[in-house]
Amino acid sequence: MTERTRRTSEFGIKIQVDFYLIGWLYYLSLFLKSKRLYNDGNLSIINDNIKHDNGNLQYDINNMIIKRIFPFLDWFEGYGGATLRADLLAGITVALVLVPQSMAYAQLAGLPAYYGLYASFLPPLVAALFGSSRQLATGPVAVVSLMSAATLEPLATRGGEAFIAYSILLALSVGIFQLCIGLFRLGVVVNFLSHPVVLGFTNAAAIIIATSQLGNLLGVSVDEAEHHYETVYNVIVAATNYTHLPTLIMAILAFGIMFGLRKINPRLPNVLIAVGLTTVLSWSMGFDQTYKGNASSIKSEEITSKIKEYNKNLEEIEAISKNRTLTNTRLGETKHTKGRQSFEVLELAYQVEKMNHQIEETKKHARLLRKVLRAYNFESEKTPDGKRFFVPLGDKKPSGRVWKMKVGTKVITENDILFQGGGKVLGSIPKGLPQFAFPKVDMNVFLTIFPYAIIISLLGFMEAISIAKAMATRTGQRLDPNRELIGQGIANIVGAIGKSYTVSGSFSRSAVNLQAGAVTGLSSVFTSCIVLVTLMFLTPLLYHLPQSVLAAVIMMAVIGLINVKGLVHLWHAQKYDGFAAILTFLFTLAFAPHLDKGIMVGVAFSLGHYLYRNMKPPMAVLSRHEDGTLRNTDIFGLNRCEHITALSFDGSLFFANTSYLEDQILNYVSEKPNLKHIIIIGEGINEIDASGEETLGILVDRLRDRNVGISFVGLKDQALEVMKRTGLYKKIGENNIFRTESLAIEAVHSLAHENSTEKDCPLINVCYLR
Repeated sequence: MTERTRRTSEFGIKIQVDFYLIGWLYYLSLFLKSKRLYNDGNLSIINDNIKHDNGNLQYDINNMIIKRIFPFLDWFEGYGGATLRADLLAGITVALVLVPQSMAYAQLAGLPAYYGLYASFLPPLVAALFGSSRQLATGPVAVVSLMSAATLEPLATRGGEAFIAYSILLALSVGIFQLCIGLFRLGVVVNFLSHPVVLGFTNAAAIIIATSQLGNLLGVSVDEAEHHYETVYNVIVAATNYTHLPTLIMAILAFGIMFGLRKINPRLPNVLIAVGLTTVLSWSMGFDQTYKGNASSIKSEEITSKIKEYNKNLEEIEAISKNRTLTNTRLGETKHTKGRQSFEVLELAYQVEKMNHQIEETKKHARLLRKVLRAYNFESEKTPDGKRFFVPLGDKKPSGRVWKMKVGTKVITENDILFQGGGKVLGSIPKGLPQFAFPKVDMNVFLTIFPYAIIISLLGFMEAISIAKAMATRTGQRLDPNRELIGQGIANIVGAIGKSYTVSGSFSRSAVNLQAGAVTGLSSVFTSCIVLVTLMFLTPLLYHLPQSVLAAVIMMAVIGLINVKGLVHLWHAQKYDGFAAILTFLFTLAFAPHLDKGIMVGVAFSLGHYLYRNMKPPMAVLSRHEDGTLRNTDIFGLNRCEHITALSFDGSLFFANTSYLEDQILNYVSEKPNLKHIIIIGEGINEIDASGEETLGILVDRLRDRNVGISFVGLKDQALEVMKRTGLYKKIGENNIFRTESLAIEAVHSLAHENSTEKDCPLINVCYLR
């Protein structure tokens, strides 16, 4: 046995053992839960999930547990030929949308396009097998792709080896988090992302995604700026200087095909047809025109000197970065041995900061040179022996094809300079399956990206579960959010082993799956099989696919994410919810590509406003309305009784709002010198904590010292239990606690109105409306 074979075997055994451990832990938890239900005599949950084939309860419990671990076994109960045909047709239909869409989303995530196919191979299958929804289509999605790129851009260069490795590690961390909260049934954590925050973020993300494709759409290249709006501005400036018209025409053609087919027949795979037709057109017209030359091919000493200067800058950056890494290592070791305040530590820290400054300054100069080199337009001169020379156009109008020099973020090899005279195409895609291996875990990187992984997990799951719930409403299927989290988590973990980046449930493809007639998750299995065939045999056909067409596919996909009506609806429902959505929207746009900051602002505002509302819950003075009920005197313009104040308090009484209740009641007392009794209508009080209970006791004493009585109406059992446990119930007196307002007013009215000059009490008639 070779060393590689042995390691592969050990790896396979390790993964198998890990999954066995997870399975048995889950099995044990379910068995204990089932045992408890059995001992309590409560078999309702068991009866909902299993069938008593032979009356043997232990067999049924084991059968239920197996199906909980492997929920896809339920698919095959009553499964027939008609269902198989429906699932097969739906799986093929979704795959026709998924293949081109996944490649576009991979580029949005900063990865080579074929990584979208890797993300479309195992994750849809695994998510369907272990998830709860039978129609949810899992795979690459726009928002998660954008979040993945935004998370990793500060750590590595887009498309580089490190960036790809970190993308796979991010998928693993997202999967671990989703699996953990699913196993521990903590799916409620998604509630911290309120609907207004998600809606505002989604609208902003759709705009960011669409505008991020402008460069590919217009055939221009610019560096990513610190803020997204700066990048968009740079793209527009570059496009005004030069736009590759064939690239733009290809994108417009793709838009026209997709829009047209969607109008003619929505069931047609408009994305696949657009991709297929434009790829054939690109191949037939020679859309991709490239030439590999060298520095001597450029007839301009000024440009060749700039190339040398640019290369020198990149080499300096690499050298300083290596030195910084070594210095950082020495700094960590010195801190450990000599303490943080030693002279050696301070000296090394100063050297690190100095090198950081040098790197930033050199990067600025390199970006400037890169911008200048990209701006050059060339005209080609061909010699009889087939060689080409490139002459800078300057202010001259081109007489033929315009050529550009491809300038990336790596050193330009002077003997291998790529010139581009056509549009950008997808290029070569590795044929066959990805190499399966567990991602290499760098703990420093893992801990850095894990907070972002939590945000991506919650966002991705909220999108997935909202889609799944909408479909479950139509199909009548029972949905388990925690089970769906487990399915999504395992899909991301297994996907990371197969070189996938982070995936989630797709709204558009799930809708296609449902409309195509999918009955079970087997449709997603068939989708994965189609992707497998594509990876094994069809990737050479995608070489000539124009990049601008993929940009058009992304833009078409995110149009549906823009929901202005939803924002307007939120504003009409509650102004503060509308404000939260708009705030999240604006800050997400402003901070992009740092998308997490926009979400944090929205979440902070939502939680802060929730706390503020609970600090000052609605309180109102009530009087008799003409329909005989008690209503808010301010809203309905009702008179108030001089001697009795009926107050409603709508909110739990806890430490944050006890002083507010006390202050409001004492204000009412001070404003009414003839006040004799206060009735607190506490139907909205769901809970009383220790601070609330203490405040009520103090309030009772202070009011009685002023000869003002106090009664409570409609208190819930949990509130009364607190009062009874602490003795407050006796202090208030059972005769001052009532079930209805009418009983309370009838009991206190006569005593409160002794020697009163008030002719018509606004409360008295309510006494007879029992």
